[in-house]
Amino acid sequence: MDGLTLWRDARLATLAGPGSWGLVEQGALLTEGERITWVGRVADLPPALAARVRAEHALGGALVTPGLVDCHTHLVYAGQRAREFELRLQGASYEEIARAGGGIRSTVAATRAASDDALLALAAQRARALMGEGVTTLEVKSGYGLSEHDEARCLRVVRRLGRELPLTVRSTFLGAHALPPEFTGRPDDYVDAVCDWLPRLHAEGLVDAVDAFCETIGFTPAQTRRVFEAARALGLPVKLHAEQLSDQGGAALAAGYRALSCDHLEHLSAAGIAAMRESGSVAVLLPGAYYFLRETKLPPVQALRDAGVPIAVSTDHNPGTSPTLSLLLMAHMACTLFRLTPLEAVQAITVHAARALGLVDRGRLEAGQRADFAVWDLEHPNELAYWFGRNRCRRVVHGAKERR
Repeated sequence: MDGLTLWRDARLATLAGPGSWGLVEQGALLTEGERITWVGRVADLPPALAARVRAEHALGGALVTPGLVDCHTHLVYAGQRAREFELRLQGASYEEIARAGGGIRSTVAATRAASDDALLALAAQRARALMGEGVTTLEVKSGYGLSEHDEARCLRVVRRLGRELPLTVRSTFLGAHALPPEFTGRPDDYVDAVCDWLPRLHAEGLVDAVDAFCETIGFTPAQTRRVFEAARALGLPVKLHAEQLSDQGGAALAAGYRALSCDHLEHLSAAGIAAMRESGSVAVLLPGAYYFLRETKLPPVQALRDAGVPIAVSTDHNPGTSPTLSLLLMAHMACTLFRLTPLEAVQAITVHAARALGLVDRGRLEAGQRADFAVWDLEHPNELAYWFGRNRCRRVVHGAKERR
């Protein structure tokens, strides 16, 4: 166990405590392999460990935080939907556009027509934008293929993204995203097909979790339950797009399957909150979609706080309702729109976002955690939620290796 690397002369925001920044002045990290082995003040570095240091990096007094985690994205797709943005500004609703054949279906058509290499190039460009703001882990959902062939293509692109970029990428199967045109009027038949595809996709090693869109323009709770049963049979964890446009009882349903997270949640009920508290599911708030759709019903943040439900924040990057590629902007908007505190917002894009992916080995600067961290030209971590339209990320380290 020789060959430690010392990252020294930094202000550390460890986020090690539940309600604290965990600041360490004149701090240092020791890493070995891809893990952190020691965190503390430089002056407190044990001599036995100091003797094993083989490389050093001086950070010049910069702020260091855990690497950021974007726990809900739809990065793999082709095309864009700027025309729908115009239509919404002219008064058309999200539901009206979807029912008229726009929305997700238009992205499905563009995605099916694109080559695998084109999809990868587009997704990699988007991922690099997120990486430039300190993101070291992200989740990518399928859901723009909506056939076994095209869902598999999209999931393979997700896997390639993780192999070809210095980034941890989690893959989520979202076959139950919308009804494809070939299944018009036959939603139950489509759900049967999604459940039939899942074992083969899983056998190919393409799926880390399973998601669904439980909504009036998506799938019913009964249909969602069938998808979750198929996931449970394979030992796969579930997540859910829940209570975005109406209260379908999706959060309580997902919590019954010990869902990793329930996402959106503007219409979340007290019963849903209680079920999430019991299951340990993370509430993932998506202020980009809330803002872009000009929603007015706020998610019940205070009730989630009171219940002790962990809150994460994500970009929800997608072409129709949240075409943002700034997780830092989402942290800022979570404060201004949803009234999170800066500490809550930073926890929401680090430790709680990691938990929403079922990952407990990142999101804090502690011994035993992955050596994923970001170096910022900032004085205090509350500035991560304060600035917007200004990226102060200086360096990013992923698995103890500095990204170039």
